[in-house]
Amino acid sequence: MQIRTYQPDDEKGWVRCRVLAFLDTAYFDNVLKQKEAYDHSAIELVAVEDNQIVGLLDIEYEKEERTICSRGSGLGGMIWHIAVHPDYRRKGIASELLKKGEEIAKEKQLNRLEAWTRDDDWVNAWYKKSGFNKVDSYLHVYLEGNEELSGHIKYTVPELFPVVTFAHYVGENKEQIMKKFNRVHECVCYEKVLV
Repeated sequence: MQIRTYQPDDEKGWVRCRVLAFLDTAYFDNVLKQKEAYDHSAIELVAVEDNQIVGLLDIEYEKEERTICSRGSGLGGMIWHIAVHPDYRRKGIASELLKKGEEIAKEKQLNRLEAWTRDDDWVNAWYKKSGFNKVDSYLHVYLEGNEELSGHIKYTVPELFPVVTFAHYVGENKEQIMKKFNRVHECVCYEKVLV
């Protein structure tokens, strides 16, 4: 396996790897049709094996404090994407991508990384094992069908009827919201201090 900098010719393989990697996670419907472009500088790495992209890591990073990350002091980097093709999991690819990403982040004078993920136990366990600490969370709430939408979502356009709504819940009554709606995910923020 080779870890190298992402190149524009990698886009199709990057998208394919990300889509397949996310299918069995809580982000299964977060499908991208093209690779995301960043407003700020980014560390963009791919893992290549058997002439295909089998892993990816994108870290957009700050040159001015608090322009990307939501907490901490000093310059940070936001992990927007980390994924491993399902046929290549359990080979340490994500850990190798992170290790290389951290090396580059330190060279760029970053002092921490931040990442947000949903409530997949195995993903959260990987972040903890990789030295990240949980520092915050809120809920991603999907409201679907009349029963869930009625009385919760207001709309003012005549003859326009919401079918599905995605919302963020940042209040204190998380358990109540989780019981009230069928599809709710905790969105967790992890932070790792780079030393």
